[in-house]
Order: sequence, then structure tokens, then C-alpha cells
Amino acid sequence: MDNFLKKAIELAIENVKEGGQPFGAVLVKDGEVIAEGVNELHIKHDISGHAELLAIRRAQEQLQTNDLTGMTMYASGFPCPMCFAAMNFAGVERVYYCASLEEAKSVGLGKSAVIYEDLQKQPEERLLPMVCMELEEGMENPMRLWKEFNKKNLL
Repeated sequence: MDNFLKKAIELAIENVKEGGQPFGAVLVKDGEVIAEGVNELHIKHDISGHAELLAIRRAQEQLQTNDLTGMTMYASGFPCPMCFAAMNFAGVERVYYCASLEEAKSVGLGKSAVIYEDLQKQPEERLLPMVCMELEEGMENPMRLWKEFNKKNLL
């Protein structure tokens, strides 16, 4: 097993011993640890306080960039949909994990499996229904404004 994955597992074990969930993450670039994280839901009462997200936040703050291209995430468990999306948005290029989604589900941490299944449905059919509503006439369109703003800044 890779030393970075071992470190993620060690972080997860320590987190369980401190009252948290069994998730640790290590973000690496060119063989160097850039940032680490553990689930901090039990400390901060922040549902987004997942190990991978905290490692990403710390790396982006440290490096002053949103672009984590070239980085690899080592996680003690299969990433949830939120962490998966964040890694994609940040440009993380590879993920190694240990505990499977099925294993997490078997110990009572199966919300990720439910969400992954739910994402296969149409937005209005999901457990958390999503309804698209049109802008009212005369309202400024933030997407159009963003496009115009970026077009001007590219010149």
C-alpha cells in the first residue's frame, strides 16, 4: 500500500478515536504532501467539513489558486458526491481510496450511495426535488452578465 494512503488511513483512525468519522485525506503533488484533512463534522457542525474538502481548501489557500491540476488525492474511503465534485472542479487528477462505498454503507455511512443513486434521476424526481424557475421580465441575467464581463476582460 502507498505511504500516502497509509497516512490518510492513520488520519481516519485518529479521527475516530477523537469522536469523528473514519475519513482522512492527503493531497499530494510531485511526491510532496500539500495538505491533509479529516472529517470535522463533529467539531465544526459543518456538513461540508469532509476530509477531502478540507484538504482542498487548505491547499487552495496555501497556494492561492483554485487550480489543483497535477495533484492526487489519497482518501481513506470512497469519496462522497460532494467531494467528488469538488475534486473535479479543482482539477485533481487522480484519487486513490481504501474503503469502498459498500463498506461505508455496511457501517451506517451510506448516505453517499443514496445520493449517487439519486443523481441518476431527473432533477424533479430526486429526493431533494429541484425546480428550474425563469427570471422575471426585466431582471438582469447573472449568467449573461458574467459572460459579458469575462469577454471584456479577455481583450
